[in-house]
Amino acid sequence: MERCQFTSWALPGALEQGTVSPLTAQGAGWILVSVFPSAGCDSGFGLALASRLSEAGLKVFAGVLDENGAGARRLREQGSQNLQVLQLDVTHGNPTGTLRATNARLMGLWGLVNNAGVLHCPADAELHPMAAYRLCVDVNFLSAVKMSQVFLPLLRRSRGRIVNMSSMAGDVAMPMLAAYGASKAALSVFSRVMRLELSVWGVTVVTIQPAGFRTSSADAARYRDEIVSAASSEAREDYGMAYISSLPGRLSQMSRQSAEDLSPVVDAVCHALLAARPKALYTPGRMGWFLPFLQRCCPARVFDAVIMALAGHSDCKPCNIKEKFINRVHVS
Repeated sequence: MERCQFTSWALPGALEQGTVSPLTAQGAGWILVSVFPSAGCDSGFGLALASRLSEAGLKVFAGVLDENGAGARRLREQGSQNLQVLQLDVTHGNPTGTLRATNARLMGLWGLVNNAGVLHCPADAELHPMAAYRLCVDVNFLSAVKMSQVFLPLLRRSRGRIVNMSSMAGDVAMPMLAAYGASKAALSVFSRVMRLELSVWGVTVVTIQPAGFRTSSADAARYRDEIVSAASSEAREDYGMAYISSLPGRLSQMSRQSAEDLSPVVDAVCHALLAARPKALYTPGRMGWFLPFLQRCCPARVFDAVIMALAGHSDCKPCNIKEKFINRVHVS
């Protein structure tokens, strides 16, 4: 993907008819990046994006869950007058209270980047605690809905843009990522609907669908007790404690296999915010466009085999899977 070229996009006047440049307009200048600890301005895409935008001369509100955290300190150390760090939790209370108090300084809102995201420990869909499903839906989907509803009045006035950070897992079913994938699928559908509805207002809605990037580290071991306590006695018996205990290790394995260079995603968000004619969908990352394309072209059995092969194999299997399979074959 072509890297962002701010000098060519930030020309005086209009980017396109009815859409003004956020760098030159008096009525539309701020870009708000919403957050959550695992993938917001505290770390990952959000931190890199807020830094890139502010260095390019754009005015950025960088929301962080912990205003005293390492990510917030790194942003403040830049000393940029274009960057304001705000404590913002998109999942509790009124997440825009702090921002509404700054309206005197907020000359207008050009872009909203819904970057909040959380990934629970990879696990079979049956073993995912309901709390994990609720957390993923709340952070990965409903936070974007909430932020969009609150700030759309400003975006309609500026004829600005909304950029939603989805995932390839929201388009392609990935083993062990049921909660995360379902929540990102909801966000992708929401984005497509909003793109159609808001086009009459001149507001552009873009979906970013990254594939395989390392955005944060997590204490994978803490998930084991959650999975064990939430699983039914039958599930614990069939899967076995050895298999369940091995699941947190898959999070570390996924992280090691993911790309460390976040620039393709940051480039995509910058292009979505500033290009005269942004794409409706960006798919940065290895196989970001190929797997969705393959899914639409291949028979289901063939594609399932491909996905299972890419998902990798673990030496630890559910303890009763072989016995159950043999009994099922004999009964049939």
